[in-house]
Amino acid sequence: MEQRFTPFLDAVTLLGGGELAAQTVSELLTLAPNLVACDGAAARALALGHVPKRVIGDLDSLDPETRAALDPDTVFVMAEQENTDFDKALRTTEAPLILGAGFMGGRLDHELACYNALVRRPDKRCILVGVSDICFHAPGPVALDLAPGTRVSLFPMAAVAVSATGLEWPLDRLALAPWGRVGTSNRATAARVEISPAGVGLLVILPRAALGAAIAALG
Repeated sequence: MEQRFTPFLDAVTLLGGGELAAQTVSELLTLAPNLVACDGAAARALALGHVPKRVIGDLDSLDPETRAALDPDTVFVMAEQENTDFDKALRTTEAPLILGAGFMGGRLDHELACYNALVRRPDKRCILVGVSDICFHAPGPVALDLAPGTRVSLFPMAAVAVSATGLEWPLDRLALAPWGRVGTSNRATAARVEISPAGVGLLVILPRAALGAAIAALG
């Protein structure tokens, strides 16, 4: 039986074991004040002066010193190996919004597994934040207020028909698929970009500067 956790009333900053800049963590915490760490990312959080409200994962990367510094009531072991620590944290975190850092720009296999988890959990509003890009899953229509010229990339993790307006190359129920056509390197030409996938599986990738627009769109 899946372990139940107390929901967060405000947004969550979720930390992973990949590339983590102190400035990014601080910025995300101003937007999403509840800190959750996946496994060994708890050590990085403490090193930056932030104490996680929850640490979750199989804990194979959590060193004894870090674990001893944490409140035992905030540390949760999920030993099953069928899913990644990111997936475990994502599926058990109830919050209005999740901002994830440390999941992009590291090991490619880990990064791809995170994108897989995003589309497998379409009920979760989660934005992954990297050094230069952000990424989120759009299981339904989204409207983004973007500066003209902003890069807008649409990458399908499943076969999905997509319509989109406000782009240099608009889409009209265009069939996208990971083994076929993709929608990367498009550009906004209007102040509002509207994207409407016909089903789950579409990732939206934007420049890091568009985080505020993505948060507003998912809100």
